[in-house]
Amino acid sequence: MPRRNLAEVLVGTVVLLVAAGFLAYAISHSGRGPSSGYLLYAKFDHIGGLTVGSDVRMAGVKVGSVDTTKLDPKTYQAIVGFTVANDVKLPKDSSATIASESLLGGNYLSLSPGGDAAMLQPGQTMTITQGAVNIEELLGKFIFSASNLATSVQGGAGHGGGAGQAGAGPSGAGQGSGTSDGGLPPLGGKSP
Repeated sequence: MPRRNLAEVLVGTVVLLVAAGFLAYAISHSGRGPSSGYLLYAKFDHIGGLTVGSDVRMAGVKVGSVDTTKLDPKTYQAIVGFTVANDVKLPKDSSATIASESLLGGNYLSLSPGGDAAMLQPGQTMTITQGAVNIEELLGKFIFSASNLATSVQGGAGHGGGAGQAGAGPSGAGQGSGTSDGGLPPLGGKSP
């Protein structure tokens, strides 16, 4: 009986070590481990699905990752702290935009370099930012405006035009094409 318990403990230990190895490998190769580079900040009105560990990209290339997200209690804006690789220097007038990978994908922070000669230093805040676009809100506005347009088109169809009345002119019976609600008089007819 003691041999069986010892074998079970050894097998359990081996399984735990293998699981720990897989976990360490996954963390080291996921790009969400401790990031190197210098820290910058940006303030946004809305960050959408941007989370800690999201990519920071420039021209589509990953140059860093998001480290922190918090709310500024004074301005009620989201403050995003992110790292940028040490070899990537950003001018002071660079901009940060929260972009979407796809309709179903997550968000990432996109950086666009400016033209200023002075560079951002570690710990500084980027001032030119654009928050995340809320797709659900845009779809809601589109549906609302489309339904308003359909309602106005249906409501306007009853007022447009009636058939003109036949008029008796000097040359006989003329056909009218005017409106019955005060528009032009029928062709060939007498005006009232």
